[in-house]
Amino acid sequence: MSRHNIQLTSFAPDQVLTVGNGDFAFTVDITGMQTFPAAHDQLTEMMRAVESAPDRASGSASSLPVISLCTMSNWGWHEMPNPAGYTLNDAMSEYQTARGAVRYPDRYDMHAAAMGQVPDELKAGTWLHENPHRLNLGRIGLRLRRSATAPVETDPTALADPTQTLDLWRGIVTSDFLYADAPVRVTTVAEPESSVVAFRIESTLLADQRAQVEVEFPYASTGFFQSSDWAATDRHESHLDVHGHEATIRRHVDATEYDVGIAATTGAAIEPGDRPHLFLISAHPDHHAPHLEVVVSFAPAAIPKATLPSFTTVAACAEKAWEHFWLSGAALDFSDTNDPRAAELERRAVLSQYLTRVNSAGILPPQETGLTTNSWQGKFHLEMHPWHAAHFATWGRPELLERSLPWYETVLDVARATAARQGYSGARWPKQVGPDGRESPTPIGSLLAWQQPHILYMLELVWRASVEPHRSELLARFADLVAETATFMSAFADEHEGSYHLGPPIMPAQEFYDATLTQDPTFELAYWWWGLEIAQRWRERSGLDRNDEWTLVQNHLAQPLQVDGLYRAVRDPGPLRRDDHPSATAALGLVPATPLIEANVMAATLADILNDWEWPSAWGWDFPMMAMTATRLGRPDLAVQILLRDERRNAFTAVGHNPQLGAALPLYLPGNGALLAALSLLAAGGDDGTPAGFPKGWTVRAEGFIPWP
Repeated sequence: MSRHNIQLTSFAPDQVLTVGNGDFAFTVDITGMQTFPAAHDQLTEMMRAVESAPDRASGSASSLPVISLCTMSNWGWHEMPNPAGYTLNDAMSEYQTARGAVRYPDRYDMHAAAMGQVPDELKAGTWLHENPHRLNLGRIGLRLRRSATAPVETDPTALADPTQTLDLWRGIVTSDFLYADAPVRVTTVAEPESSVVAFRIESTLLADQRAQVEVEFPYASTGFFQSSDWAATDRHESHLDVHGHEATIRRHVDATEYDVGIAATTGAAIEPGDRPHLFLISAHPDHHAPHLEVVVSFAPAAIPKATLPSFTTVAACAEKAWEHFWLSGAALDFSDTNDPRAAELERRAVLSQYLTRVNSAGILPPQETGLTTNSWQGKFHLEMHPWHAAHFATWGRPELLERSLPWYETVLDVARATAARQGYSGARWPKQVGPDGRESPTPIGSLLAWQQPHILYMLELVWRASVEPHRSELLARFADLVAETATFMSAFADEHEGSYHLGPPIMPAQEFYDATLTQDPTFELAYWWWGLEIAQRWRERSGLDRNDEWTLVQNHLAQPLQVDGLYRAVRDPGPLRRDDHPSATAALGLVPATPLIEANVMAATLADILNDWEWPSAWGWDFPMMAMTATRLGRPDLAVQILLRDERRNAFTAVGHNPQLGAALPLYLPGNGALLAALSLLAAGGDDGTPAGFPKGWTVRAEGFIPWP
């Protein structure tokens, strides 16, 4: 494990480390705190890119992968005031379907919103798309000055000899550097069960207050990747209540309220700073111990105040939790393999386990950048949920996937209402949502469908990785969820001349087809069959007969379109697209063998895609997706080639991030989670006959993996 500890020796705006527990995370710069936020400003970098390429819809593709520094949680959300009272009905357009006219919430334009030029007919959809959004709960950094009267340091290059280490086994970040010729060490750790972060700062600079701790709070932001508005100081409140070397700050951000508790070393002072919403923590001038310990807790205002733990207690709890994580579940060891690619694959696997545990193992489906920084206003994309977290089950840690599945129960009535509004029975799951489950208007997301079977597949993976009596508990608890999901899937498939079809309108996973013309996407057809099969198996395990209506749809689903011995992505009269997600391959890869897919045709399709695709347009999860297809086809050698293919969006940085769109998407956790999913299929194989094993000549030690279906 220690051979993959991260060590950074210079400042880089994209090389940030995050400590957290799946529901709370704190992201640090080279100081181990959030000392230089301006140097990590994604918005500034994006604007530079736009100014240099104004003809682009977004400068994101050419901007540097800068990562803003945030403190985020799964409970910290905010809505802007809604004086117009916008509702989802205000953002709908009518589409013609086989069952008549259906209204979908599609009135939103990302470019217009980004440019601040939203026409009246899109204002409702824009507000609904941008709200709710995830909050940056606050910034905790060092205030460094060369003398007591010198200006505050804002340049990270003023630090000499920086060395920062993430100890993966303990979940602790240690940061060392020189400032004003004085050594500084900061140790950073997050509590494993609550929204608490703790620091130990060691430096002689503390004695004369050349080093202090800053705690500062922003207003919320509706930006695509922004979580903070530092200029709107008059739109929120921060009330300080000091009691000795501890304090509570009550935060009011419109209707959102939360408390911030601070405990510092005995003798430390906690007081207002020199600008609104800024507070300073200083070592007492007569307290000569060259260290300052600070523990900061964040909690909704309704949560009763609790005694804050010490830094030592937080660190001990984190070490115990991380040791348990690494000793539980599955493990891969490539150290006996001479192929130089093996070491890099192992590095990616280890760092991806850390990143997904910190960002993707909470009580909500994760957003695509987790709790590290915001994307899509902090909302989560349900079509990405398995790519984020399915691997937890196949790596023998099903409890970490299961934590987020009860959320679907909380929004089941919303999903039922969506299906009913569209004229279907059952429950239809949306694409992009916040905790309340309300759809975010978008012309793509409102017509997307491949997220529908996900909850069935994830429940199946958890069931397979569990033992009795928990298996029976799962069957009983989620019976309604499974039935309602399958009922909608069965109803959504339209019968025509004895066959059941998907769409139109339907937006396939390869998102650049015309949804009003698209029908029978290859991946979605196979996934529909497999999702209904899972639901049937759950009935049988509960002592019930298979559902006749679901069986009828399964047995008569349309066959995926083949042209010249290759699967087409969709049955669409338009031209073949060779960009975005090569999603047809997921029909035998993510999805196990089904009656709808011929292995030899899929092998030819995969070869054709690998030979000719617009790879700069592919996404981080596309490569593991195709690797899973190669594995199902008995080609582990090809799977490894694909996993390590040298493409821009298949790169993994020194800290394990998988950047996609520069400053707009400087990390992308579906890429990390999908990599782990693909590796677990290689390691354990599948019950459909997928063999386990790595390329010939590789010696890989694997233990604890759960076979895929």
